[in-house]
Amino acid sequence: MGMDKVIEKKKWTTRKLLNIAGISIFLIFILYLLFFRDKRSKLYVDKTQITIATVLADKFQEFIPIDGVVLPKNTIYIDAVQGGFVEKIFVEDGAQLKKGDTILKLSNTNMELSQMETETRIYEAINNLENTKIGLEQNKFIRQSEIVELQYSIDKTNLDFERKKQLFAEGVISKKEFEDAQREYDFTVEQMNISLELKKLDSISAVSRSKNIDATIIRMHNNLGLLKTTIENLYIKAPIEGQLSSFSAEIGETKGAGEHLGQIDLPEGFKLQANIDERYISRVYIGQEAEFDFAGQMYSLAISKIYTDVTNGSFQVDLFFEREEPGQIKRGQTLQIRLSFSSATDAIIVKRGGFFQETGGNWIYFVDPSGEFATKRKIKIGRQNTNFYEVMEGLEPGEQVIISSYDSFGGKEKLVLK
Repeated sequence: MGMDKVIEKKKWTTRKLLNIAGISIFLIFILYLLFFRDKRSKLYVDKTQITIATVLADKFQEFIPIDGVVLPKNTIYIDAVQGGFVEKIFVEDGAQLKKGDTILKLSNTNMELSQMETETRIYEAINNLENTKIGLEQNKFIRQSEIVELQYSIDKTNLDFERKKQLFAEGVISKKEFEDAQREYDFTVEQMNISLELKKLDSISAVSRSKNIDATIIRMHNNLGLLKTTIENLYIKAPIEGQLSSFSAEIGETKGAGEHLGQIDLPEGFKLQANIDERYISRVYIGQEAEFDFAGQMYSLAISKIYTDVTNGSFQVDLFFEREEPGQIKRGQTLQIRLSFSSATDAIIVKRGGFFQETGGNWIYFVDPSGEFATKRKIKIGRQNTNFYEVMEGLEPGEQVIISSYDSFGGKEKLVLK
């Protein structure tokens, strides 16, 4: 009988090795998940749906685009001084006018009747004053006539007194007759002295009153002139030579006092008037430079006037041409202007894009050199214009970033590009 052979049990069986290998892989996977896996939230993005731009080192100038409307450099506004309804129109909008040309005539019956009544009263008052002045002159001659008569009486009584004085000395007449002649003479002299004082007072008073009357008459004649001017104001005339514009009136239409009727544009060139967002009001100043392209040529402008009143979130400025102006521009034409806030300087720049609305310029998706993914990177944006942002921190020239809108990315830390 043969003996049984002892079979040694294998220590490392295939099954055991497979189990060990499986456990090892699982442990490595757990370690990977715990320590090595990229835990950042990610999103797969189609490259064709985004815009990638290269960071540049180039010249940068800060400016904003504004729309400027071409207007005459100098304009005279025409307003209705007196109200009334339009009786007659002499010219049409756009007419070339000379100084003094009549534009239209207004009619105001109530005002005209009132003016006539006032004019009548003034003429009556002037007539009364002139009569008073004539009375003063007459009084002067009456006072002078009294003095002449008194002088005659003095001469007469003096002659009688001297004669009776002699006769009294010779004893021909009585003392009573002599004293009566003396009293008559003294009385006449006293009357003369009183008349002379009255003439002096009348003369002083008459001079003062005459001056006042003359001044009053002059004022009244001036008032008559004003009344005449008021009536003439119903005729709207051109105050200066130029082209009539913004003029609109119809026969029978009522125009109120002070109402704007139109304007006269002087043939002395053009200016541009533009609206600027109120955010820039503290950065806009007189003399600030701007430019625009017209028919392939650049033209320079400078701000000449700032209207600080803010309306609907913007304020207005006037810009004058610094040198030549285009020969083909017309009144009312709109031109796009670049208003400069700085001169051109060396800077790191990145093209404008929709990313700014999501990030506020605080971060951007930086594209890895492999081009396979993009990650968030903090940056700092400085100045900007219509084409570029100035990058102050976080990016270097030659690096690539995503500049299109981030609305669909949900703020993911990493974008996998496919």
